[in-house]
Amino acid sequence: MNTVQGARRIVVVGNGMVGARFAEEVARLDPAGERVHVTVVGAEHHPAYNRVLLSGLVAGDYTADQIRLPVPDTPGVTVRTGLSAVSLDAAAHTVTLDDGTRLDYDELVLATGARAAFPPVTGVSAADGAPGEGVCALRDLDDCHRLLALVRPGAPVVVLGGGVLGLEAARGLQSRGARVSVVESSPWIMRRQIDRAAADILRGRYDALGVKVHSWRVASRWIPGTGLELDDGRVLPGDALVVTAGVRGNIELAKDAGIEVEHGILVDDTLATSDARVHAIGDCAQHPGGGAGLVQPGWEQAAVLARRLTGTEPQACYTGSRPVTRLKAEGIELTAFGEVHTDEKDGEDLEMLTVSDPHGGRYAKLVVRDEKLVGSVLLGFPEAAAVLSQLHDSGAPVPADRLALLQGTVPAPAAEEAGARSAPVVCRCNAVTRDDLEQAWLDGARTRESIAAATRATTGCGGCVRDVNALLSGWDTKSPVS
Repeated sequence: MNTVQGARRIVVVGNGMVGARFAEEVARLDPAGERVHVTVVGAEHHPAYNRVLLSGLVAGDYTADQIRLPVPDTPGVTVRTGLSAVSLDAAAHTVTLDDGTRLDYDELVLATGARAAFPPVTGVSAADGAPGEGVCALRDLDDCHRLLALVRPGAPVVVLGGGVLGLEAARGLQSRGARVSVVESSPWIMRRQIDRAAADILRGRYDALGVKVHSWRVASRWIPGTGLELDDGRVLPGDALVVTAGVRGNIELAKDAGIEVEHGILVDDTLATSDARVHAIGDCAQHPGGGAGLVQPGWEQAAVLARRLTGTEPQACYTGSRPVTRLKAEGIELTAFGEVHTDEKDGEDLEMLTVSDPHGGRYAKLVVRDEKLVGSVLLGFPEAAAVLSQLHDSGAPVPADRLALLQGTVPAPAAEEAGARSAPVVCRCNAVTRDDLEQAWLDGARTRESIAAATRATTGCGGCVRDVNALLSGWDTKSPVS
């Protein structure tokens, strides 16, 4: 490794989506490695990849190669895979790896992510914490390979957990020909992100696909070769059990070093921990403004910390996120954000517009407070999702015709009052606007892959793939359509 003399040493523990993005941001800001040298250490033997798209890999929409993340090809970044950090000496500024190597650092970035949480259900996990027979999580490529080896077309599979990942996994497995059941302990699926009315219609969409959803049910035991027994005595047949029942932050390295932790590693707006030389980003970090569990906030944190540690913007801060949830399931368009678990009884200043179309499998809910959009659920309204999320982010007053918002348009006066940019954001994960995509097209990018290479669009949660493909198909060989 050739390090420029005088460059400060940054060690990144974790080569997942957020750790890799930090290295990429540093390489962009300091391409010659004159200011800092970054060493990234990853426990997996695979190159960095987009973990959010693992459910698409299960569905067969992607290959492992297609979800790989770019590796910075600069003298200032070194990536070492297949190595785990086993101890941290914060006083000596050293990290020890499992092969005995000791890395000295000037700044340490913990991007250790999170691991699947296995509920205390008989048969789900072994005594050592490993998955039980026929059980797998969906957190990494090895999990995907294990799952696909267990599942055969026509065979029954049970998914334990009816959140976003569980529903995406269920749809992917169903598209491969499996007979899928979903078990959710809450009263309805996606309990944190959507209201019950939306969940009922979403459940109907899954029923139509042949995916049976069992809400408000608790798993009692997993019987390998038979299935999952529920608290009411029923046994759902299953050759495999996919556990998507939440995650736990990988905080042990920090905790053992005396750094303050709760359910995550505590960080402030500078993304520093209780040790000013140690920073945490992504799923392992606990910031007052939230952000764990979503790719966009993690990438925002990576960008902020890269600007701080390279000295290009020492005052940069991360103050929190406005998360947007997108369900990436073939044939189902669902977007949710903000305050959705509300009704008129929550305050006189609260206004709601709901459109319920169970027959068509569509539902929309807009929540307005003080003439501003504070929350929304959109099932089957893809055209409105980008416009409404931008309206929510900007804080612009909503137009008088609330129903027109569901058509995906914001009247000009509302946009002008908000001072909103003229080009809508297409890829929220990477803050890519329609203008950015148009410029990439004019520069010769004609496919989604080349657009991704030029702008990063579609490389995050995958929720913008449909919109990018629609723009590309609408642009002719001379110039984008207006």
